[in-house]
This record gives sequence, C-alpha cells and structure tokens, in this order.
Amino acid sequence: MRSAPTILHLDMDAFFASAEQASKPSLRGKAVVVGGLGPRGVVATASYEARVFGVHSAMPMAQARRLAPNAAYLVPRFAFYRTISEQVMGLLGELSPLVEPLSLDEAFVDLEAGGAAWDEASARLAGGKLRADIRAATGLTGSVGLAASKMLAKIASEQAKPDGLVVIEPGTERAMLGPLSVRTLPGVGPATGDHLRRAGIATVEEIVEAGEDELVRLLGKAHGHGLYAMALARDERPVVAERETKSVSVEDTYDVDIHDRIRVALEVQRLADRCVRRLRGAGLSGRTIVLKVRRYDFSTLTRSETLRGPTDDPAVVREAAARLLDSVDTTGGVRLLGVGVSGLADYTQEDLFAQAAGEQVDAGAVEKAADTPETLPEVPVERRWPSGHDVRHTEYGHGWVQGSGLGRVTVRFETPDSEPGRVRTFRVDDPELEPADPLPLVARSVEAGGASGGGVLA
Repeated sequence: MRSAPTILHLDMDAFFASAEQASKPSLRGKAVVVGGLGPRGVVATASYEARVFGVHSAMPMAQARRLAPNAAYLVPRFAFYRTISEQVMGLLGELSPLVEPLSLDEAFVDLEAGGAAWDEASARLAGGKLRADIRAATGLTGSVGLAASKMLAKIASEQAKPDGLVVIEPGTERAMLGPLSVRTLPGVGPATGDHLRRAGIATVEEIVEAGEDELVRLLGKAHGHGLYAMALARDERPVVAERETKSVSVEDTYDVDIHDRIRVALEVQRLADRCVRRLRGAGLSGRTIVLKVRRYDFSTLTRSETLRGPTDDPAVVREAAARLLDSVDTTGGVRLLGVGVSGLADYTQEDLFAQAAGEQVDAGAVEKAADTPETLPEVPVERRWPSGHDVRHTEYGHGWVQGSGLGRVTVRFETPDSEPGRVRTFRVDDPELEPADPLPLVARSVEAGGASGGGVLA
C-alpha cells in the first residue's frame, strides 16, 4: 500500500434527491424520495430529511410512503442527473488521468497519478478544492474520503457524509478499522454478516482475532482469504480509468401482472429494441442474448442464446429474445421482463441468415397487422405528467409536476434561482402546457464563459 493518502473517493450526497431539492426551491429542507412510484416501485434515493423517518434506497416505495407519508415523491430524471454527473466527472478528470467511475455519483481518483497530491497535506488541499469546485459548478455537495487504498478511501467518504472530508492516515488503518462492524468491509452483506455474528464475530478486530483459517472454514477459501486481508487493511487494487462493460440490458417492472401472452411477447420485442439502441449508443455489439422473466410468485428465470458472431441488429436480437420466450411458461402472470446482450465487442459480424429470418418475421407481422386492422383500434393516448418532471406554460413559465390524475395535472411554477412558487392546476390536455427540459442548477455569468467557478444564484 501507499505511504500517503493519495487515493480519493467521491460520493455525492443523496445525489438524485439533492438535485431535485436544488432545482425546486419549495422542496429545500423537506423530505424528498426519488424512485418508482407504482405499487412495485423502489426507492432510488432519499434525502437526508427523509432518512430521519427510516426511508432508504432499495426500500419498497409502499413502505417508504408508510414511514414518511408527507414526503415529496418524485419520478427520476436520469438525463438531468447524467448531465450533472458529467460536470462532476469532468472536474475529477482535471485532477488525474486515473478516474474510476462506479456510478453517476461515485468515483475513485488516483491523485498521485495526476500530480495533484503526494502527501497528506497536498491530498487534503486537493480534496477540499474538489468539494468547493463541485459546489460552484453544480450547487450540490459531495463527501470525500482520502486514504492509501480504495477500500479505506470509500470507508472514509462514508464517514465524511454528508458534505465532509475525512482522511485516514497511513499507519492508523488497523486502529480505525478494529471497532467497526464487519458490515463495513466490502462484500459483507446481510447474509454474510449474520453468518459471522452467529460465529461470534461482529467487529473487524474480531475477524483478525478469529484468524484466517477460521474465516476460510466459515466462508470458503476465496471469500475467507479476501475478508481476512481486508480486515488487516490490505488492499492493493489500483484505480482503473476504464471499467470494461460486460453487458447491456434493459428491464421493466409492471404495476399489474401481465397474463396475456401476446402482450408479453410485444413487451419483449419493445425491450429488445431499447436494448439495441443502448448497445449502439455505446458503440458495441454482442453475441449472447439474455431474457429475464420474473413471474407472479417472484421466481426469476433467465434464458440465454449465443449467436455465431456479435451483432447490433435489432431484428436479430428480437428474434433471439422471442425464441427464448417460447421456452418460458408465463401463464401465471409476469411482473418483470428484461432483455440483455453480453459477450460484447466493438465490432459486428453480421449473421445474414438470422437477419433474413428477422426480416421475414417483420414482414409477416406487417402483413398480419394489415389483414386485421379492426382488432387493433387506434386509441388516443393521454399525455403523461410524471411527478417531478419539468413543464412550461405559455403564460406562467417554467414549473414542475406535483401530481396528476382524474384528467388534471398540478404544477408548481418555480426555477432553481426563484423563491418557492405558486401551484396551479390544468387539464392534462391543456394545449398551453408542454414538457420542458430541466433548467441548470447554477447560472453562469457571460464573463465566466461557462467556467466551473460560476456562482450559485441566491
């Protein structure tokens, strides 16, 4: 391990919820929960005000509503979060060429590789400047951990939350880790933690006292050796600038179980097309098509088929997904469907036979639709207004959706730099109300030219 705390871990504070609070003045200081709002939705992020009530990420949304009935519940705006993430990752890239993103709001940085830090003092300066730059560029806060290894830097950033900076000085790691729960260590989830607790091991120091042989006996060779090394603060993993993408996939969870086999097939085709768009957007292709089906009883089935060569052809992926669906019994109902592609490559080796078959399937579907138009009457689609998403009214300007239903949509008109705004209600088909793009959280002066030092408007 290093002799200086020059590995930095950044974790944005309650990222999705904080971004929503920053863009909506009326929600600042209030409990905000972001996630799927349907009966089977889960919490993506909860603000610190919501966490006081016990709400946390990955919790079923129904449970969150029981714990915090007066919180604001919003549908995620991933494109908006991604824009902010790109700003943050750009700032990390200015510190070092070795930046390892873990998600939209989390990354490791090797400060030494970029010459940004070489000892504890310079690492503290770099971490403090980064936090200030992030606040200036995005209006949001992030917590920073500094240590001599990735594992310790991540533990330090968790201790720094919210909006703080913690440094673990080399030589103090064992003393710091000793009294912490075994759940602090990477790879120790609820099941492993309970297993260790039943064996009388609750803290990191008790892992060391139990010894490596006992850990191997309890957890197996690979996990036992790895956990014992972490308990001794040994972590030689380097910061990797580019993490290889292993698969591309999309999935949907349905509020009501799907029983109609034709509807299931149509959903699989739609997911296959979405997956291919994502695949092409990343400049990739793949050989293995994967279908995921979660049935009414929560049992989850996966089926896969490997092609002769990598492809990014939507007809090929649709056809393979349809074949995989044929092997799955969905008569009891389906609550989740997913389509993925793995075995990725950055080139395509077109399977002409599969392409031709896919084109025939497409042609047959078109002919069938033309033969039976009366069975598929065209139904007007009511405009959807997801809670939390941006809108613009020709008279009242920019706002966001507080809620909708029964043919009405309620909008609060405010912007990131305004006072909390007024609420008005409209018909869902009001021609003067349209979806809008999110506004930037931080306004920049013309003189700043968009530099990261722009200030936050009060």
